[in-house]
Amino acid sequence: MNNIYFKTCYHKLKDLLATEYNCNPDDFEKNENIVTVSALNEGRRMYTKEKYFFSMATFGNNTVITADKQLHPFLKEYIKDKQGHLLFELCNLLPIEKELNKYGYTFDRSHHMFLPYSDVTPKKDYKVKWFYDREIDTFYGDDRFPNAICEEYLPHRPDRIVVCAYDENDEIMGMAGCSEDAKGWQQIGIDVMPQYRSMGVGTYLVTLIKNEIIKRGDIPFYGTSVSNYHSRNIALNCGFKPMWAELGAKRI
Repeated sequence: MNNIYFKTCYHKLKDLLATEYNCNPDDFEKNENIVTVSALNEGRRMYTKEKYFFSMATFGNNTVITADKQLHPFLKEYIKDKQGHLLFELCNLLPIEKELNKYGYTFDRSHHMFLPYSDVTPKKDYKVKWFYDREIDTFYGDDRFPNAICEEYLPHRPDRIVVCAYDENDEIMGMAGCSEDAKGWQQIGIDVMPQYRSMGVGTYLVTLIKNEIIKRGDIPFYGTSVSNYHSRNIALNCGFKPMWAELGAKRI
């Protein structure tokens, strides 16, 4: 993987987030924080059919917030003198949470997000099977795979690829999958069965599916919760690089 590929992914990421945050791509590289009116723009990742009441993202410098107009007077005053990435610190989140509560909302989970940065050659060699598109239906309803695949077939963000590793008894050791959250953007998830953890299964499967997505001409991306260091390490071991952080809100 060369530097040109990473830069291409980075520019496409700014375009994607600009669509979702109703702003300009270069707004994520400014010094000042930015607040926009949330909108359902075509091309966004399809996590909800509703406009964001509140969501914010940072590349590590400033923060861009898209929110309902009701929040704008408070937000613009609150963030104007704050360093952008520090808005993700708990001490700065608490006043925003208090404001959200007035409208019946609370913070959702925060996520650290990764883009592919370097090539990785798998160090393990497990027996695997591949599944594509509606072949994946057979796994829905299996509570072993809450992260690798969606809870059911979702036409607006369908699971596209699944790869499973099997032991000598043909028992599933782990599964990596990807859902097409926006056109050409495949988010990877991984589940490894408890008895097979710390054996490199997760890193092996995520590396395989990352390489397959790139081969198909799409962009793989990966997300973890802030404190999930095991998942974060898998991302790093597979050649991903942390690129942005996001935090949204949900109804109470």
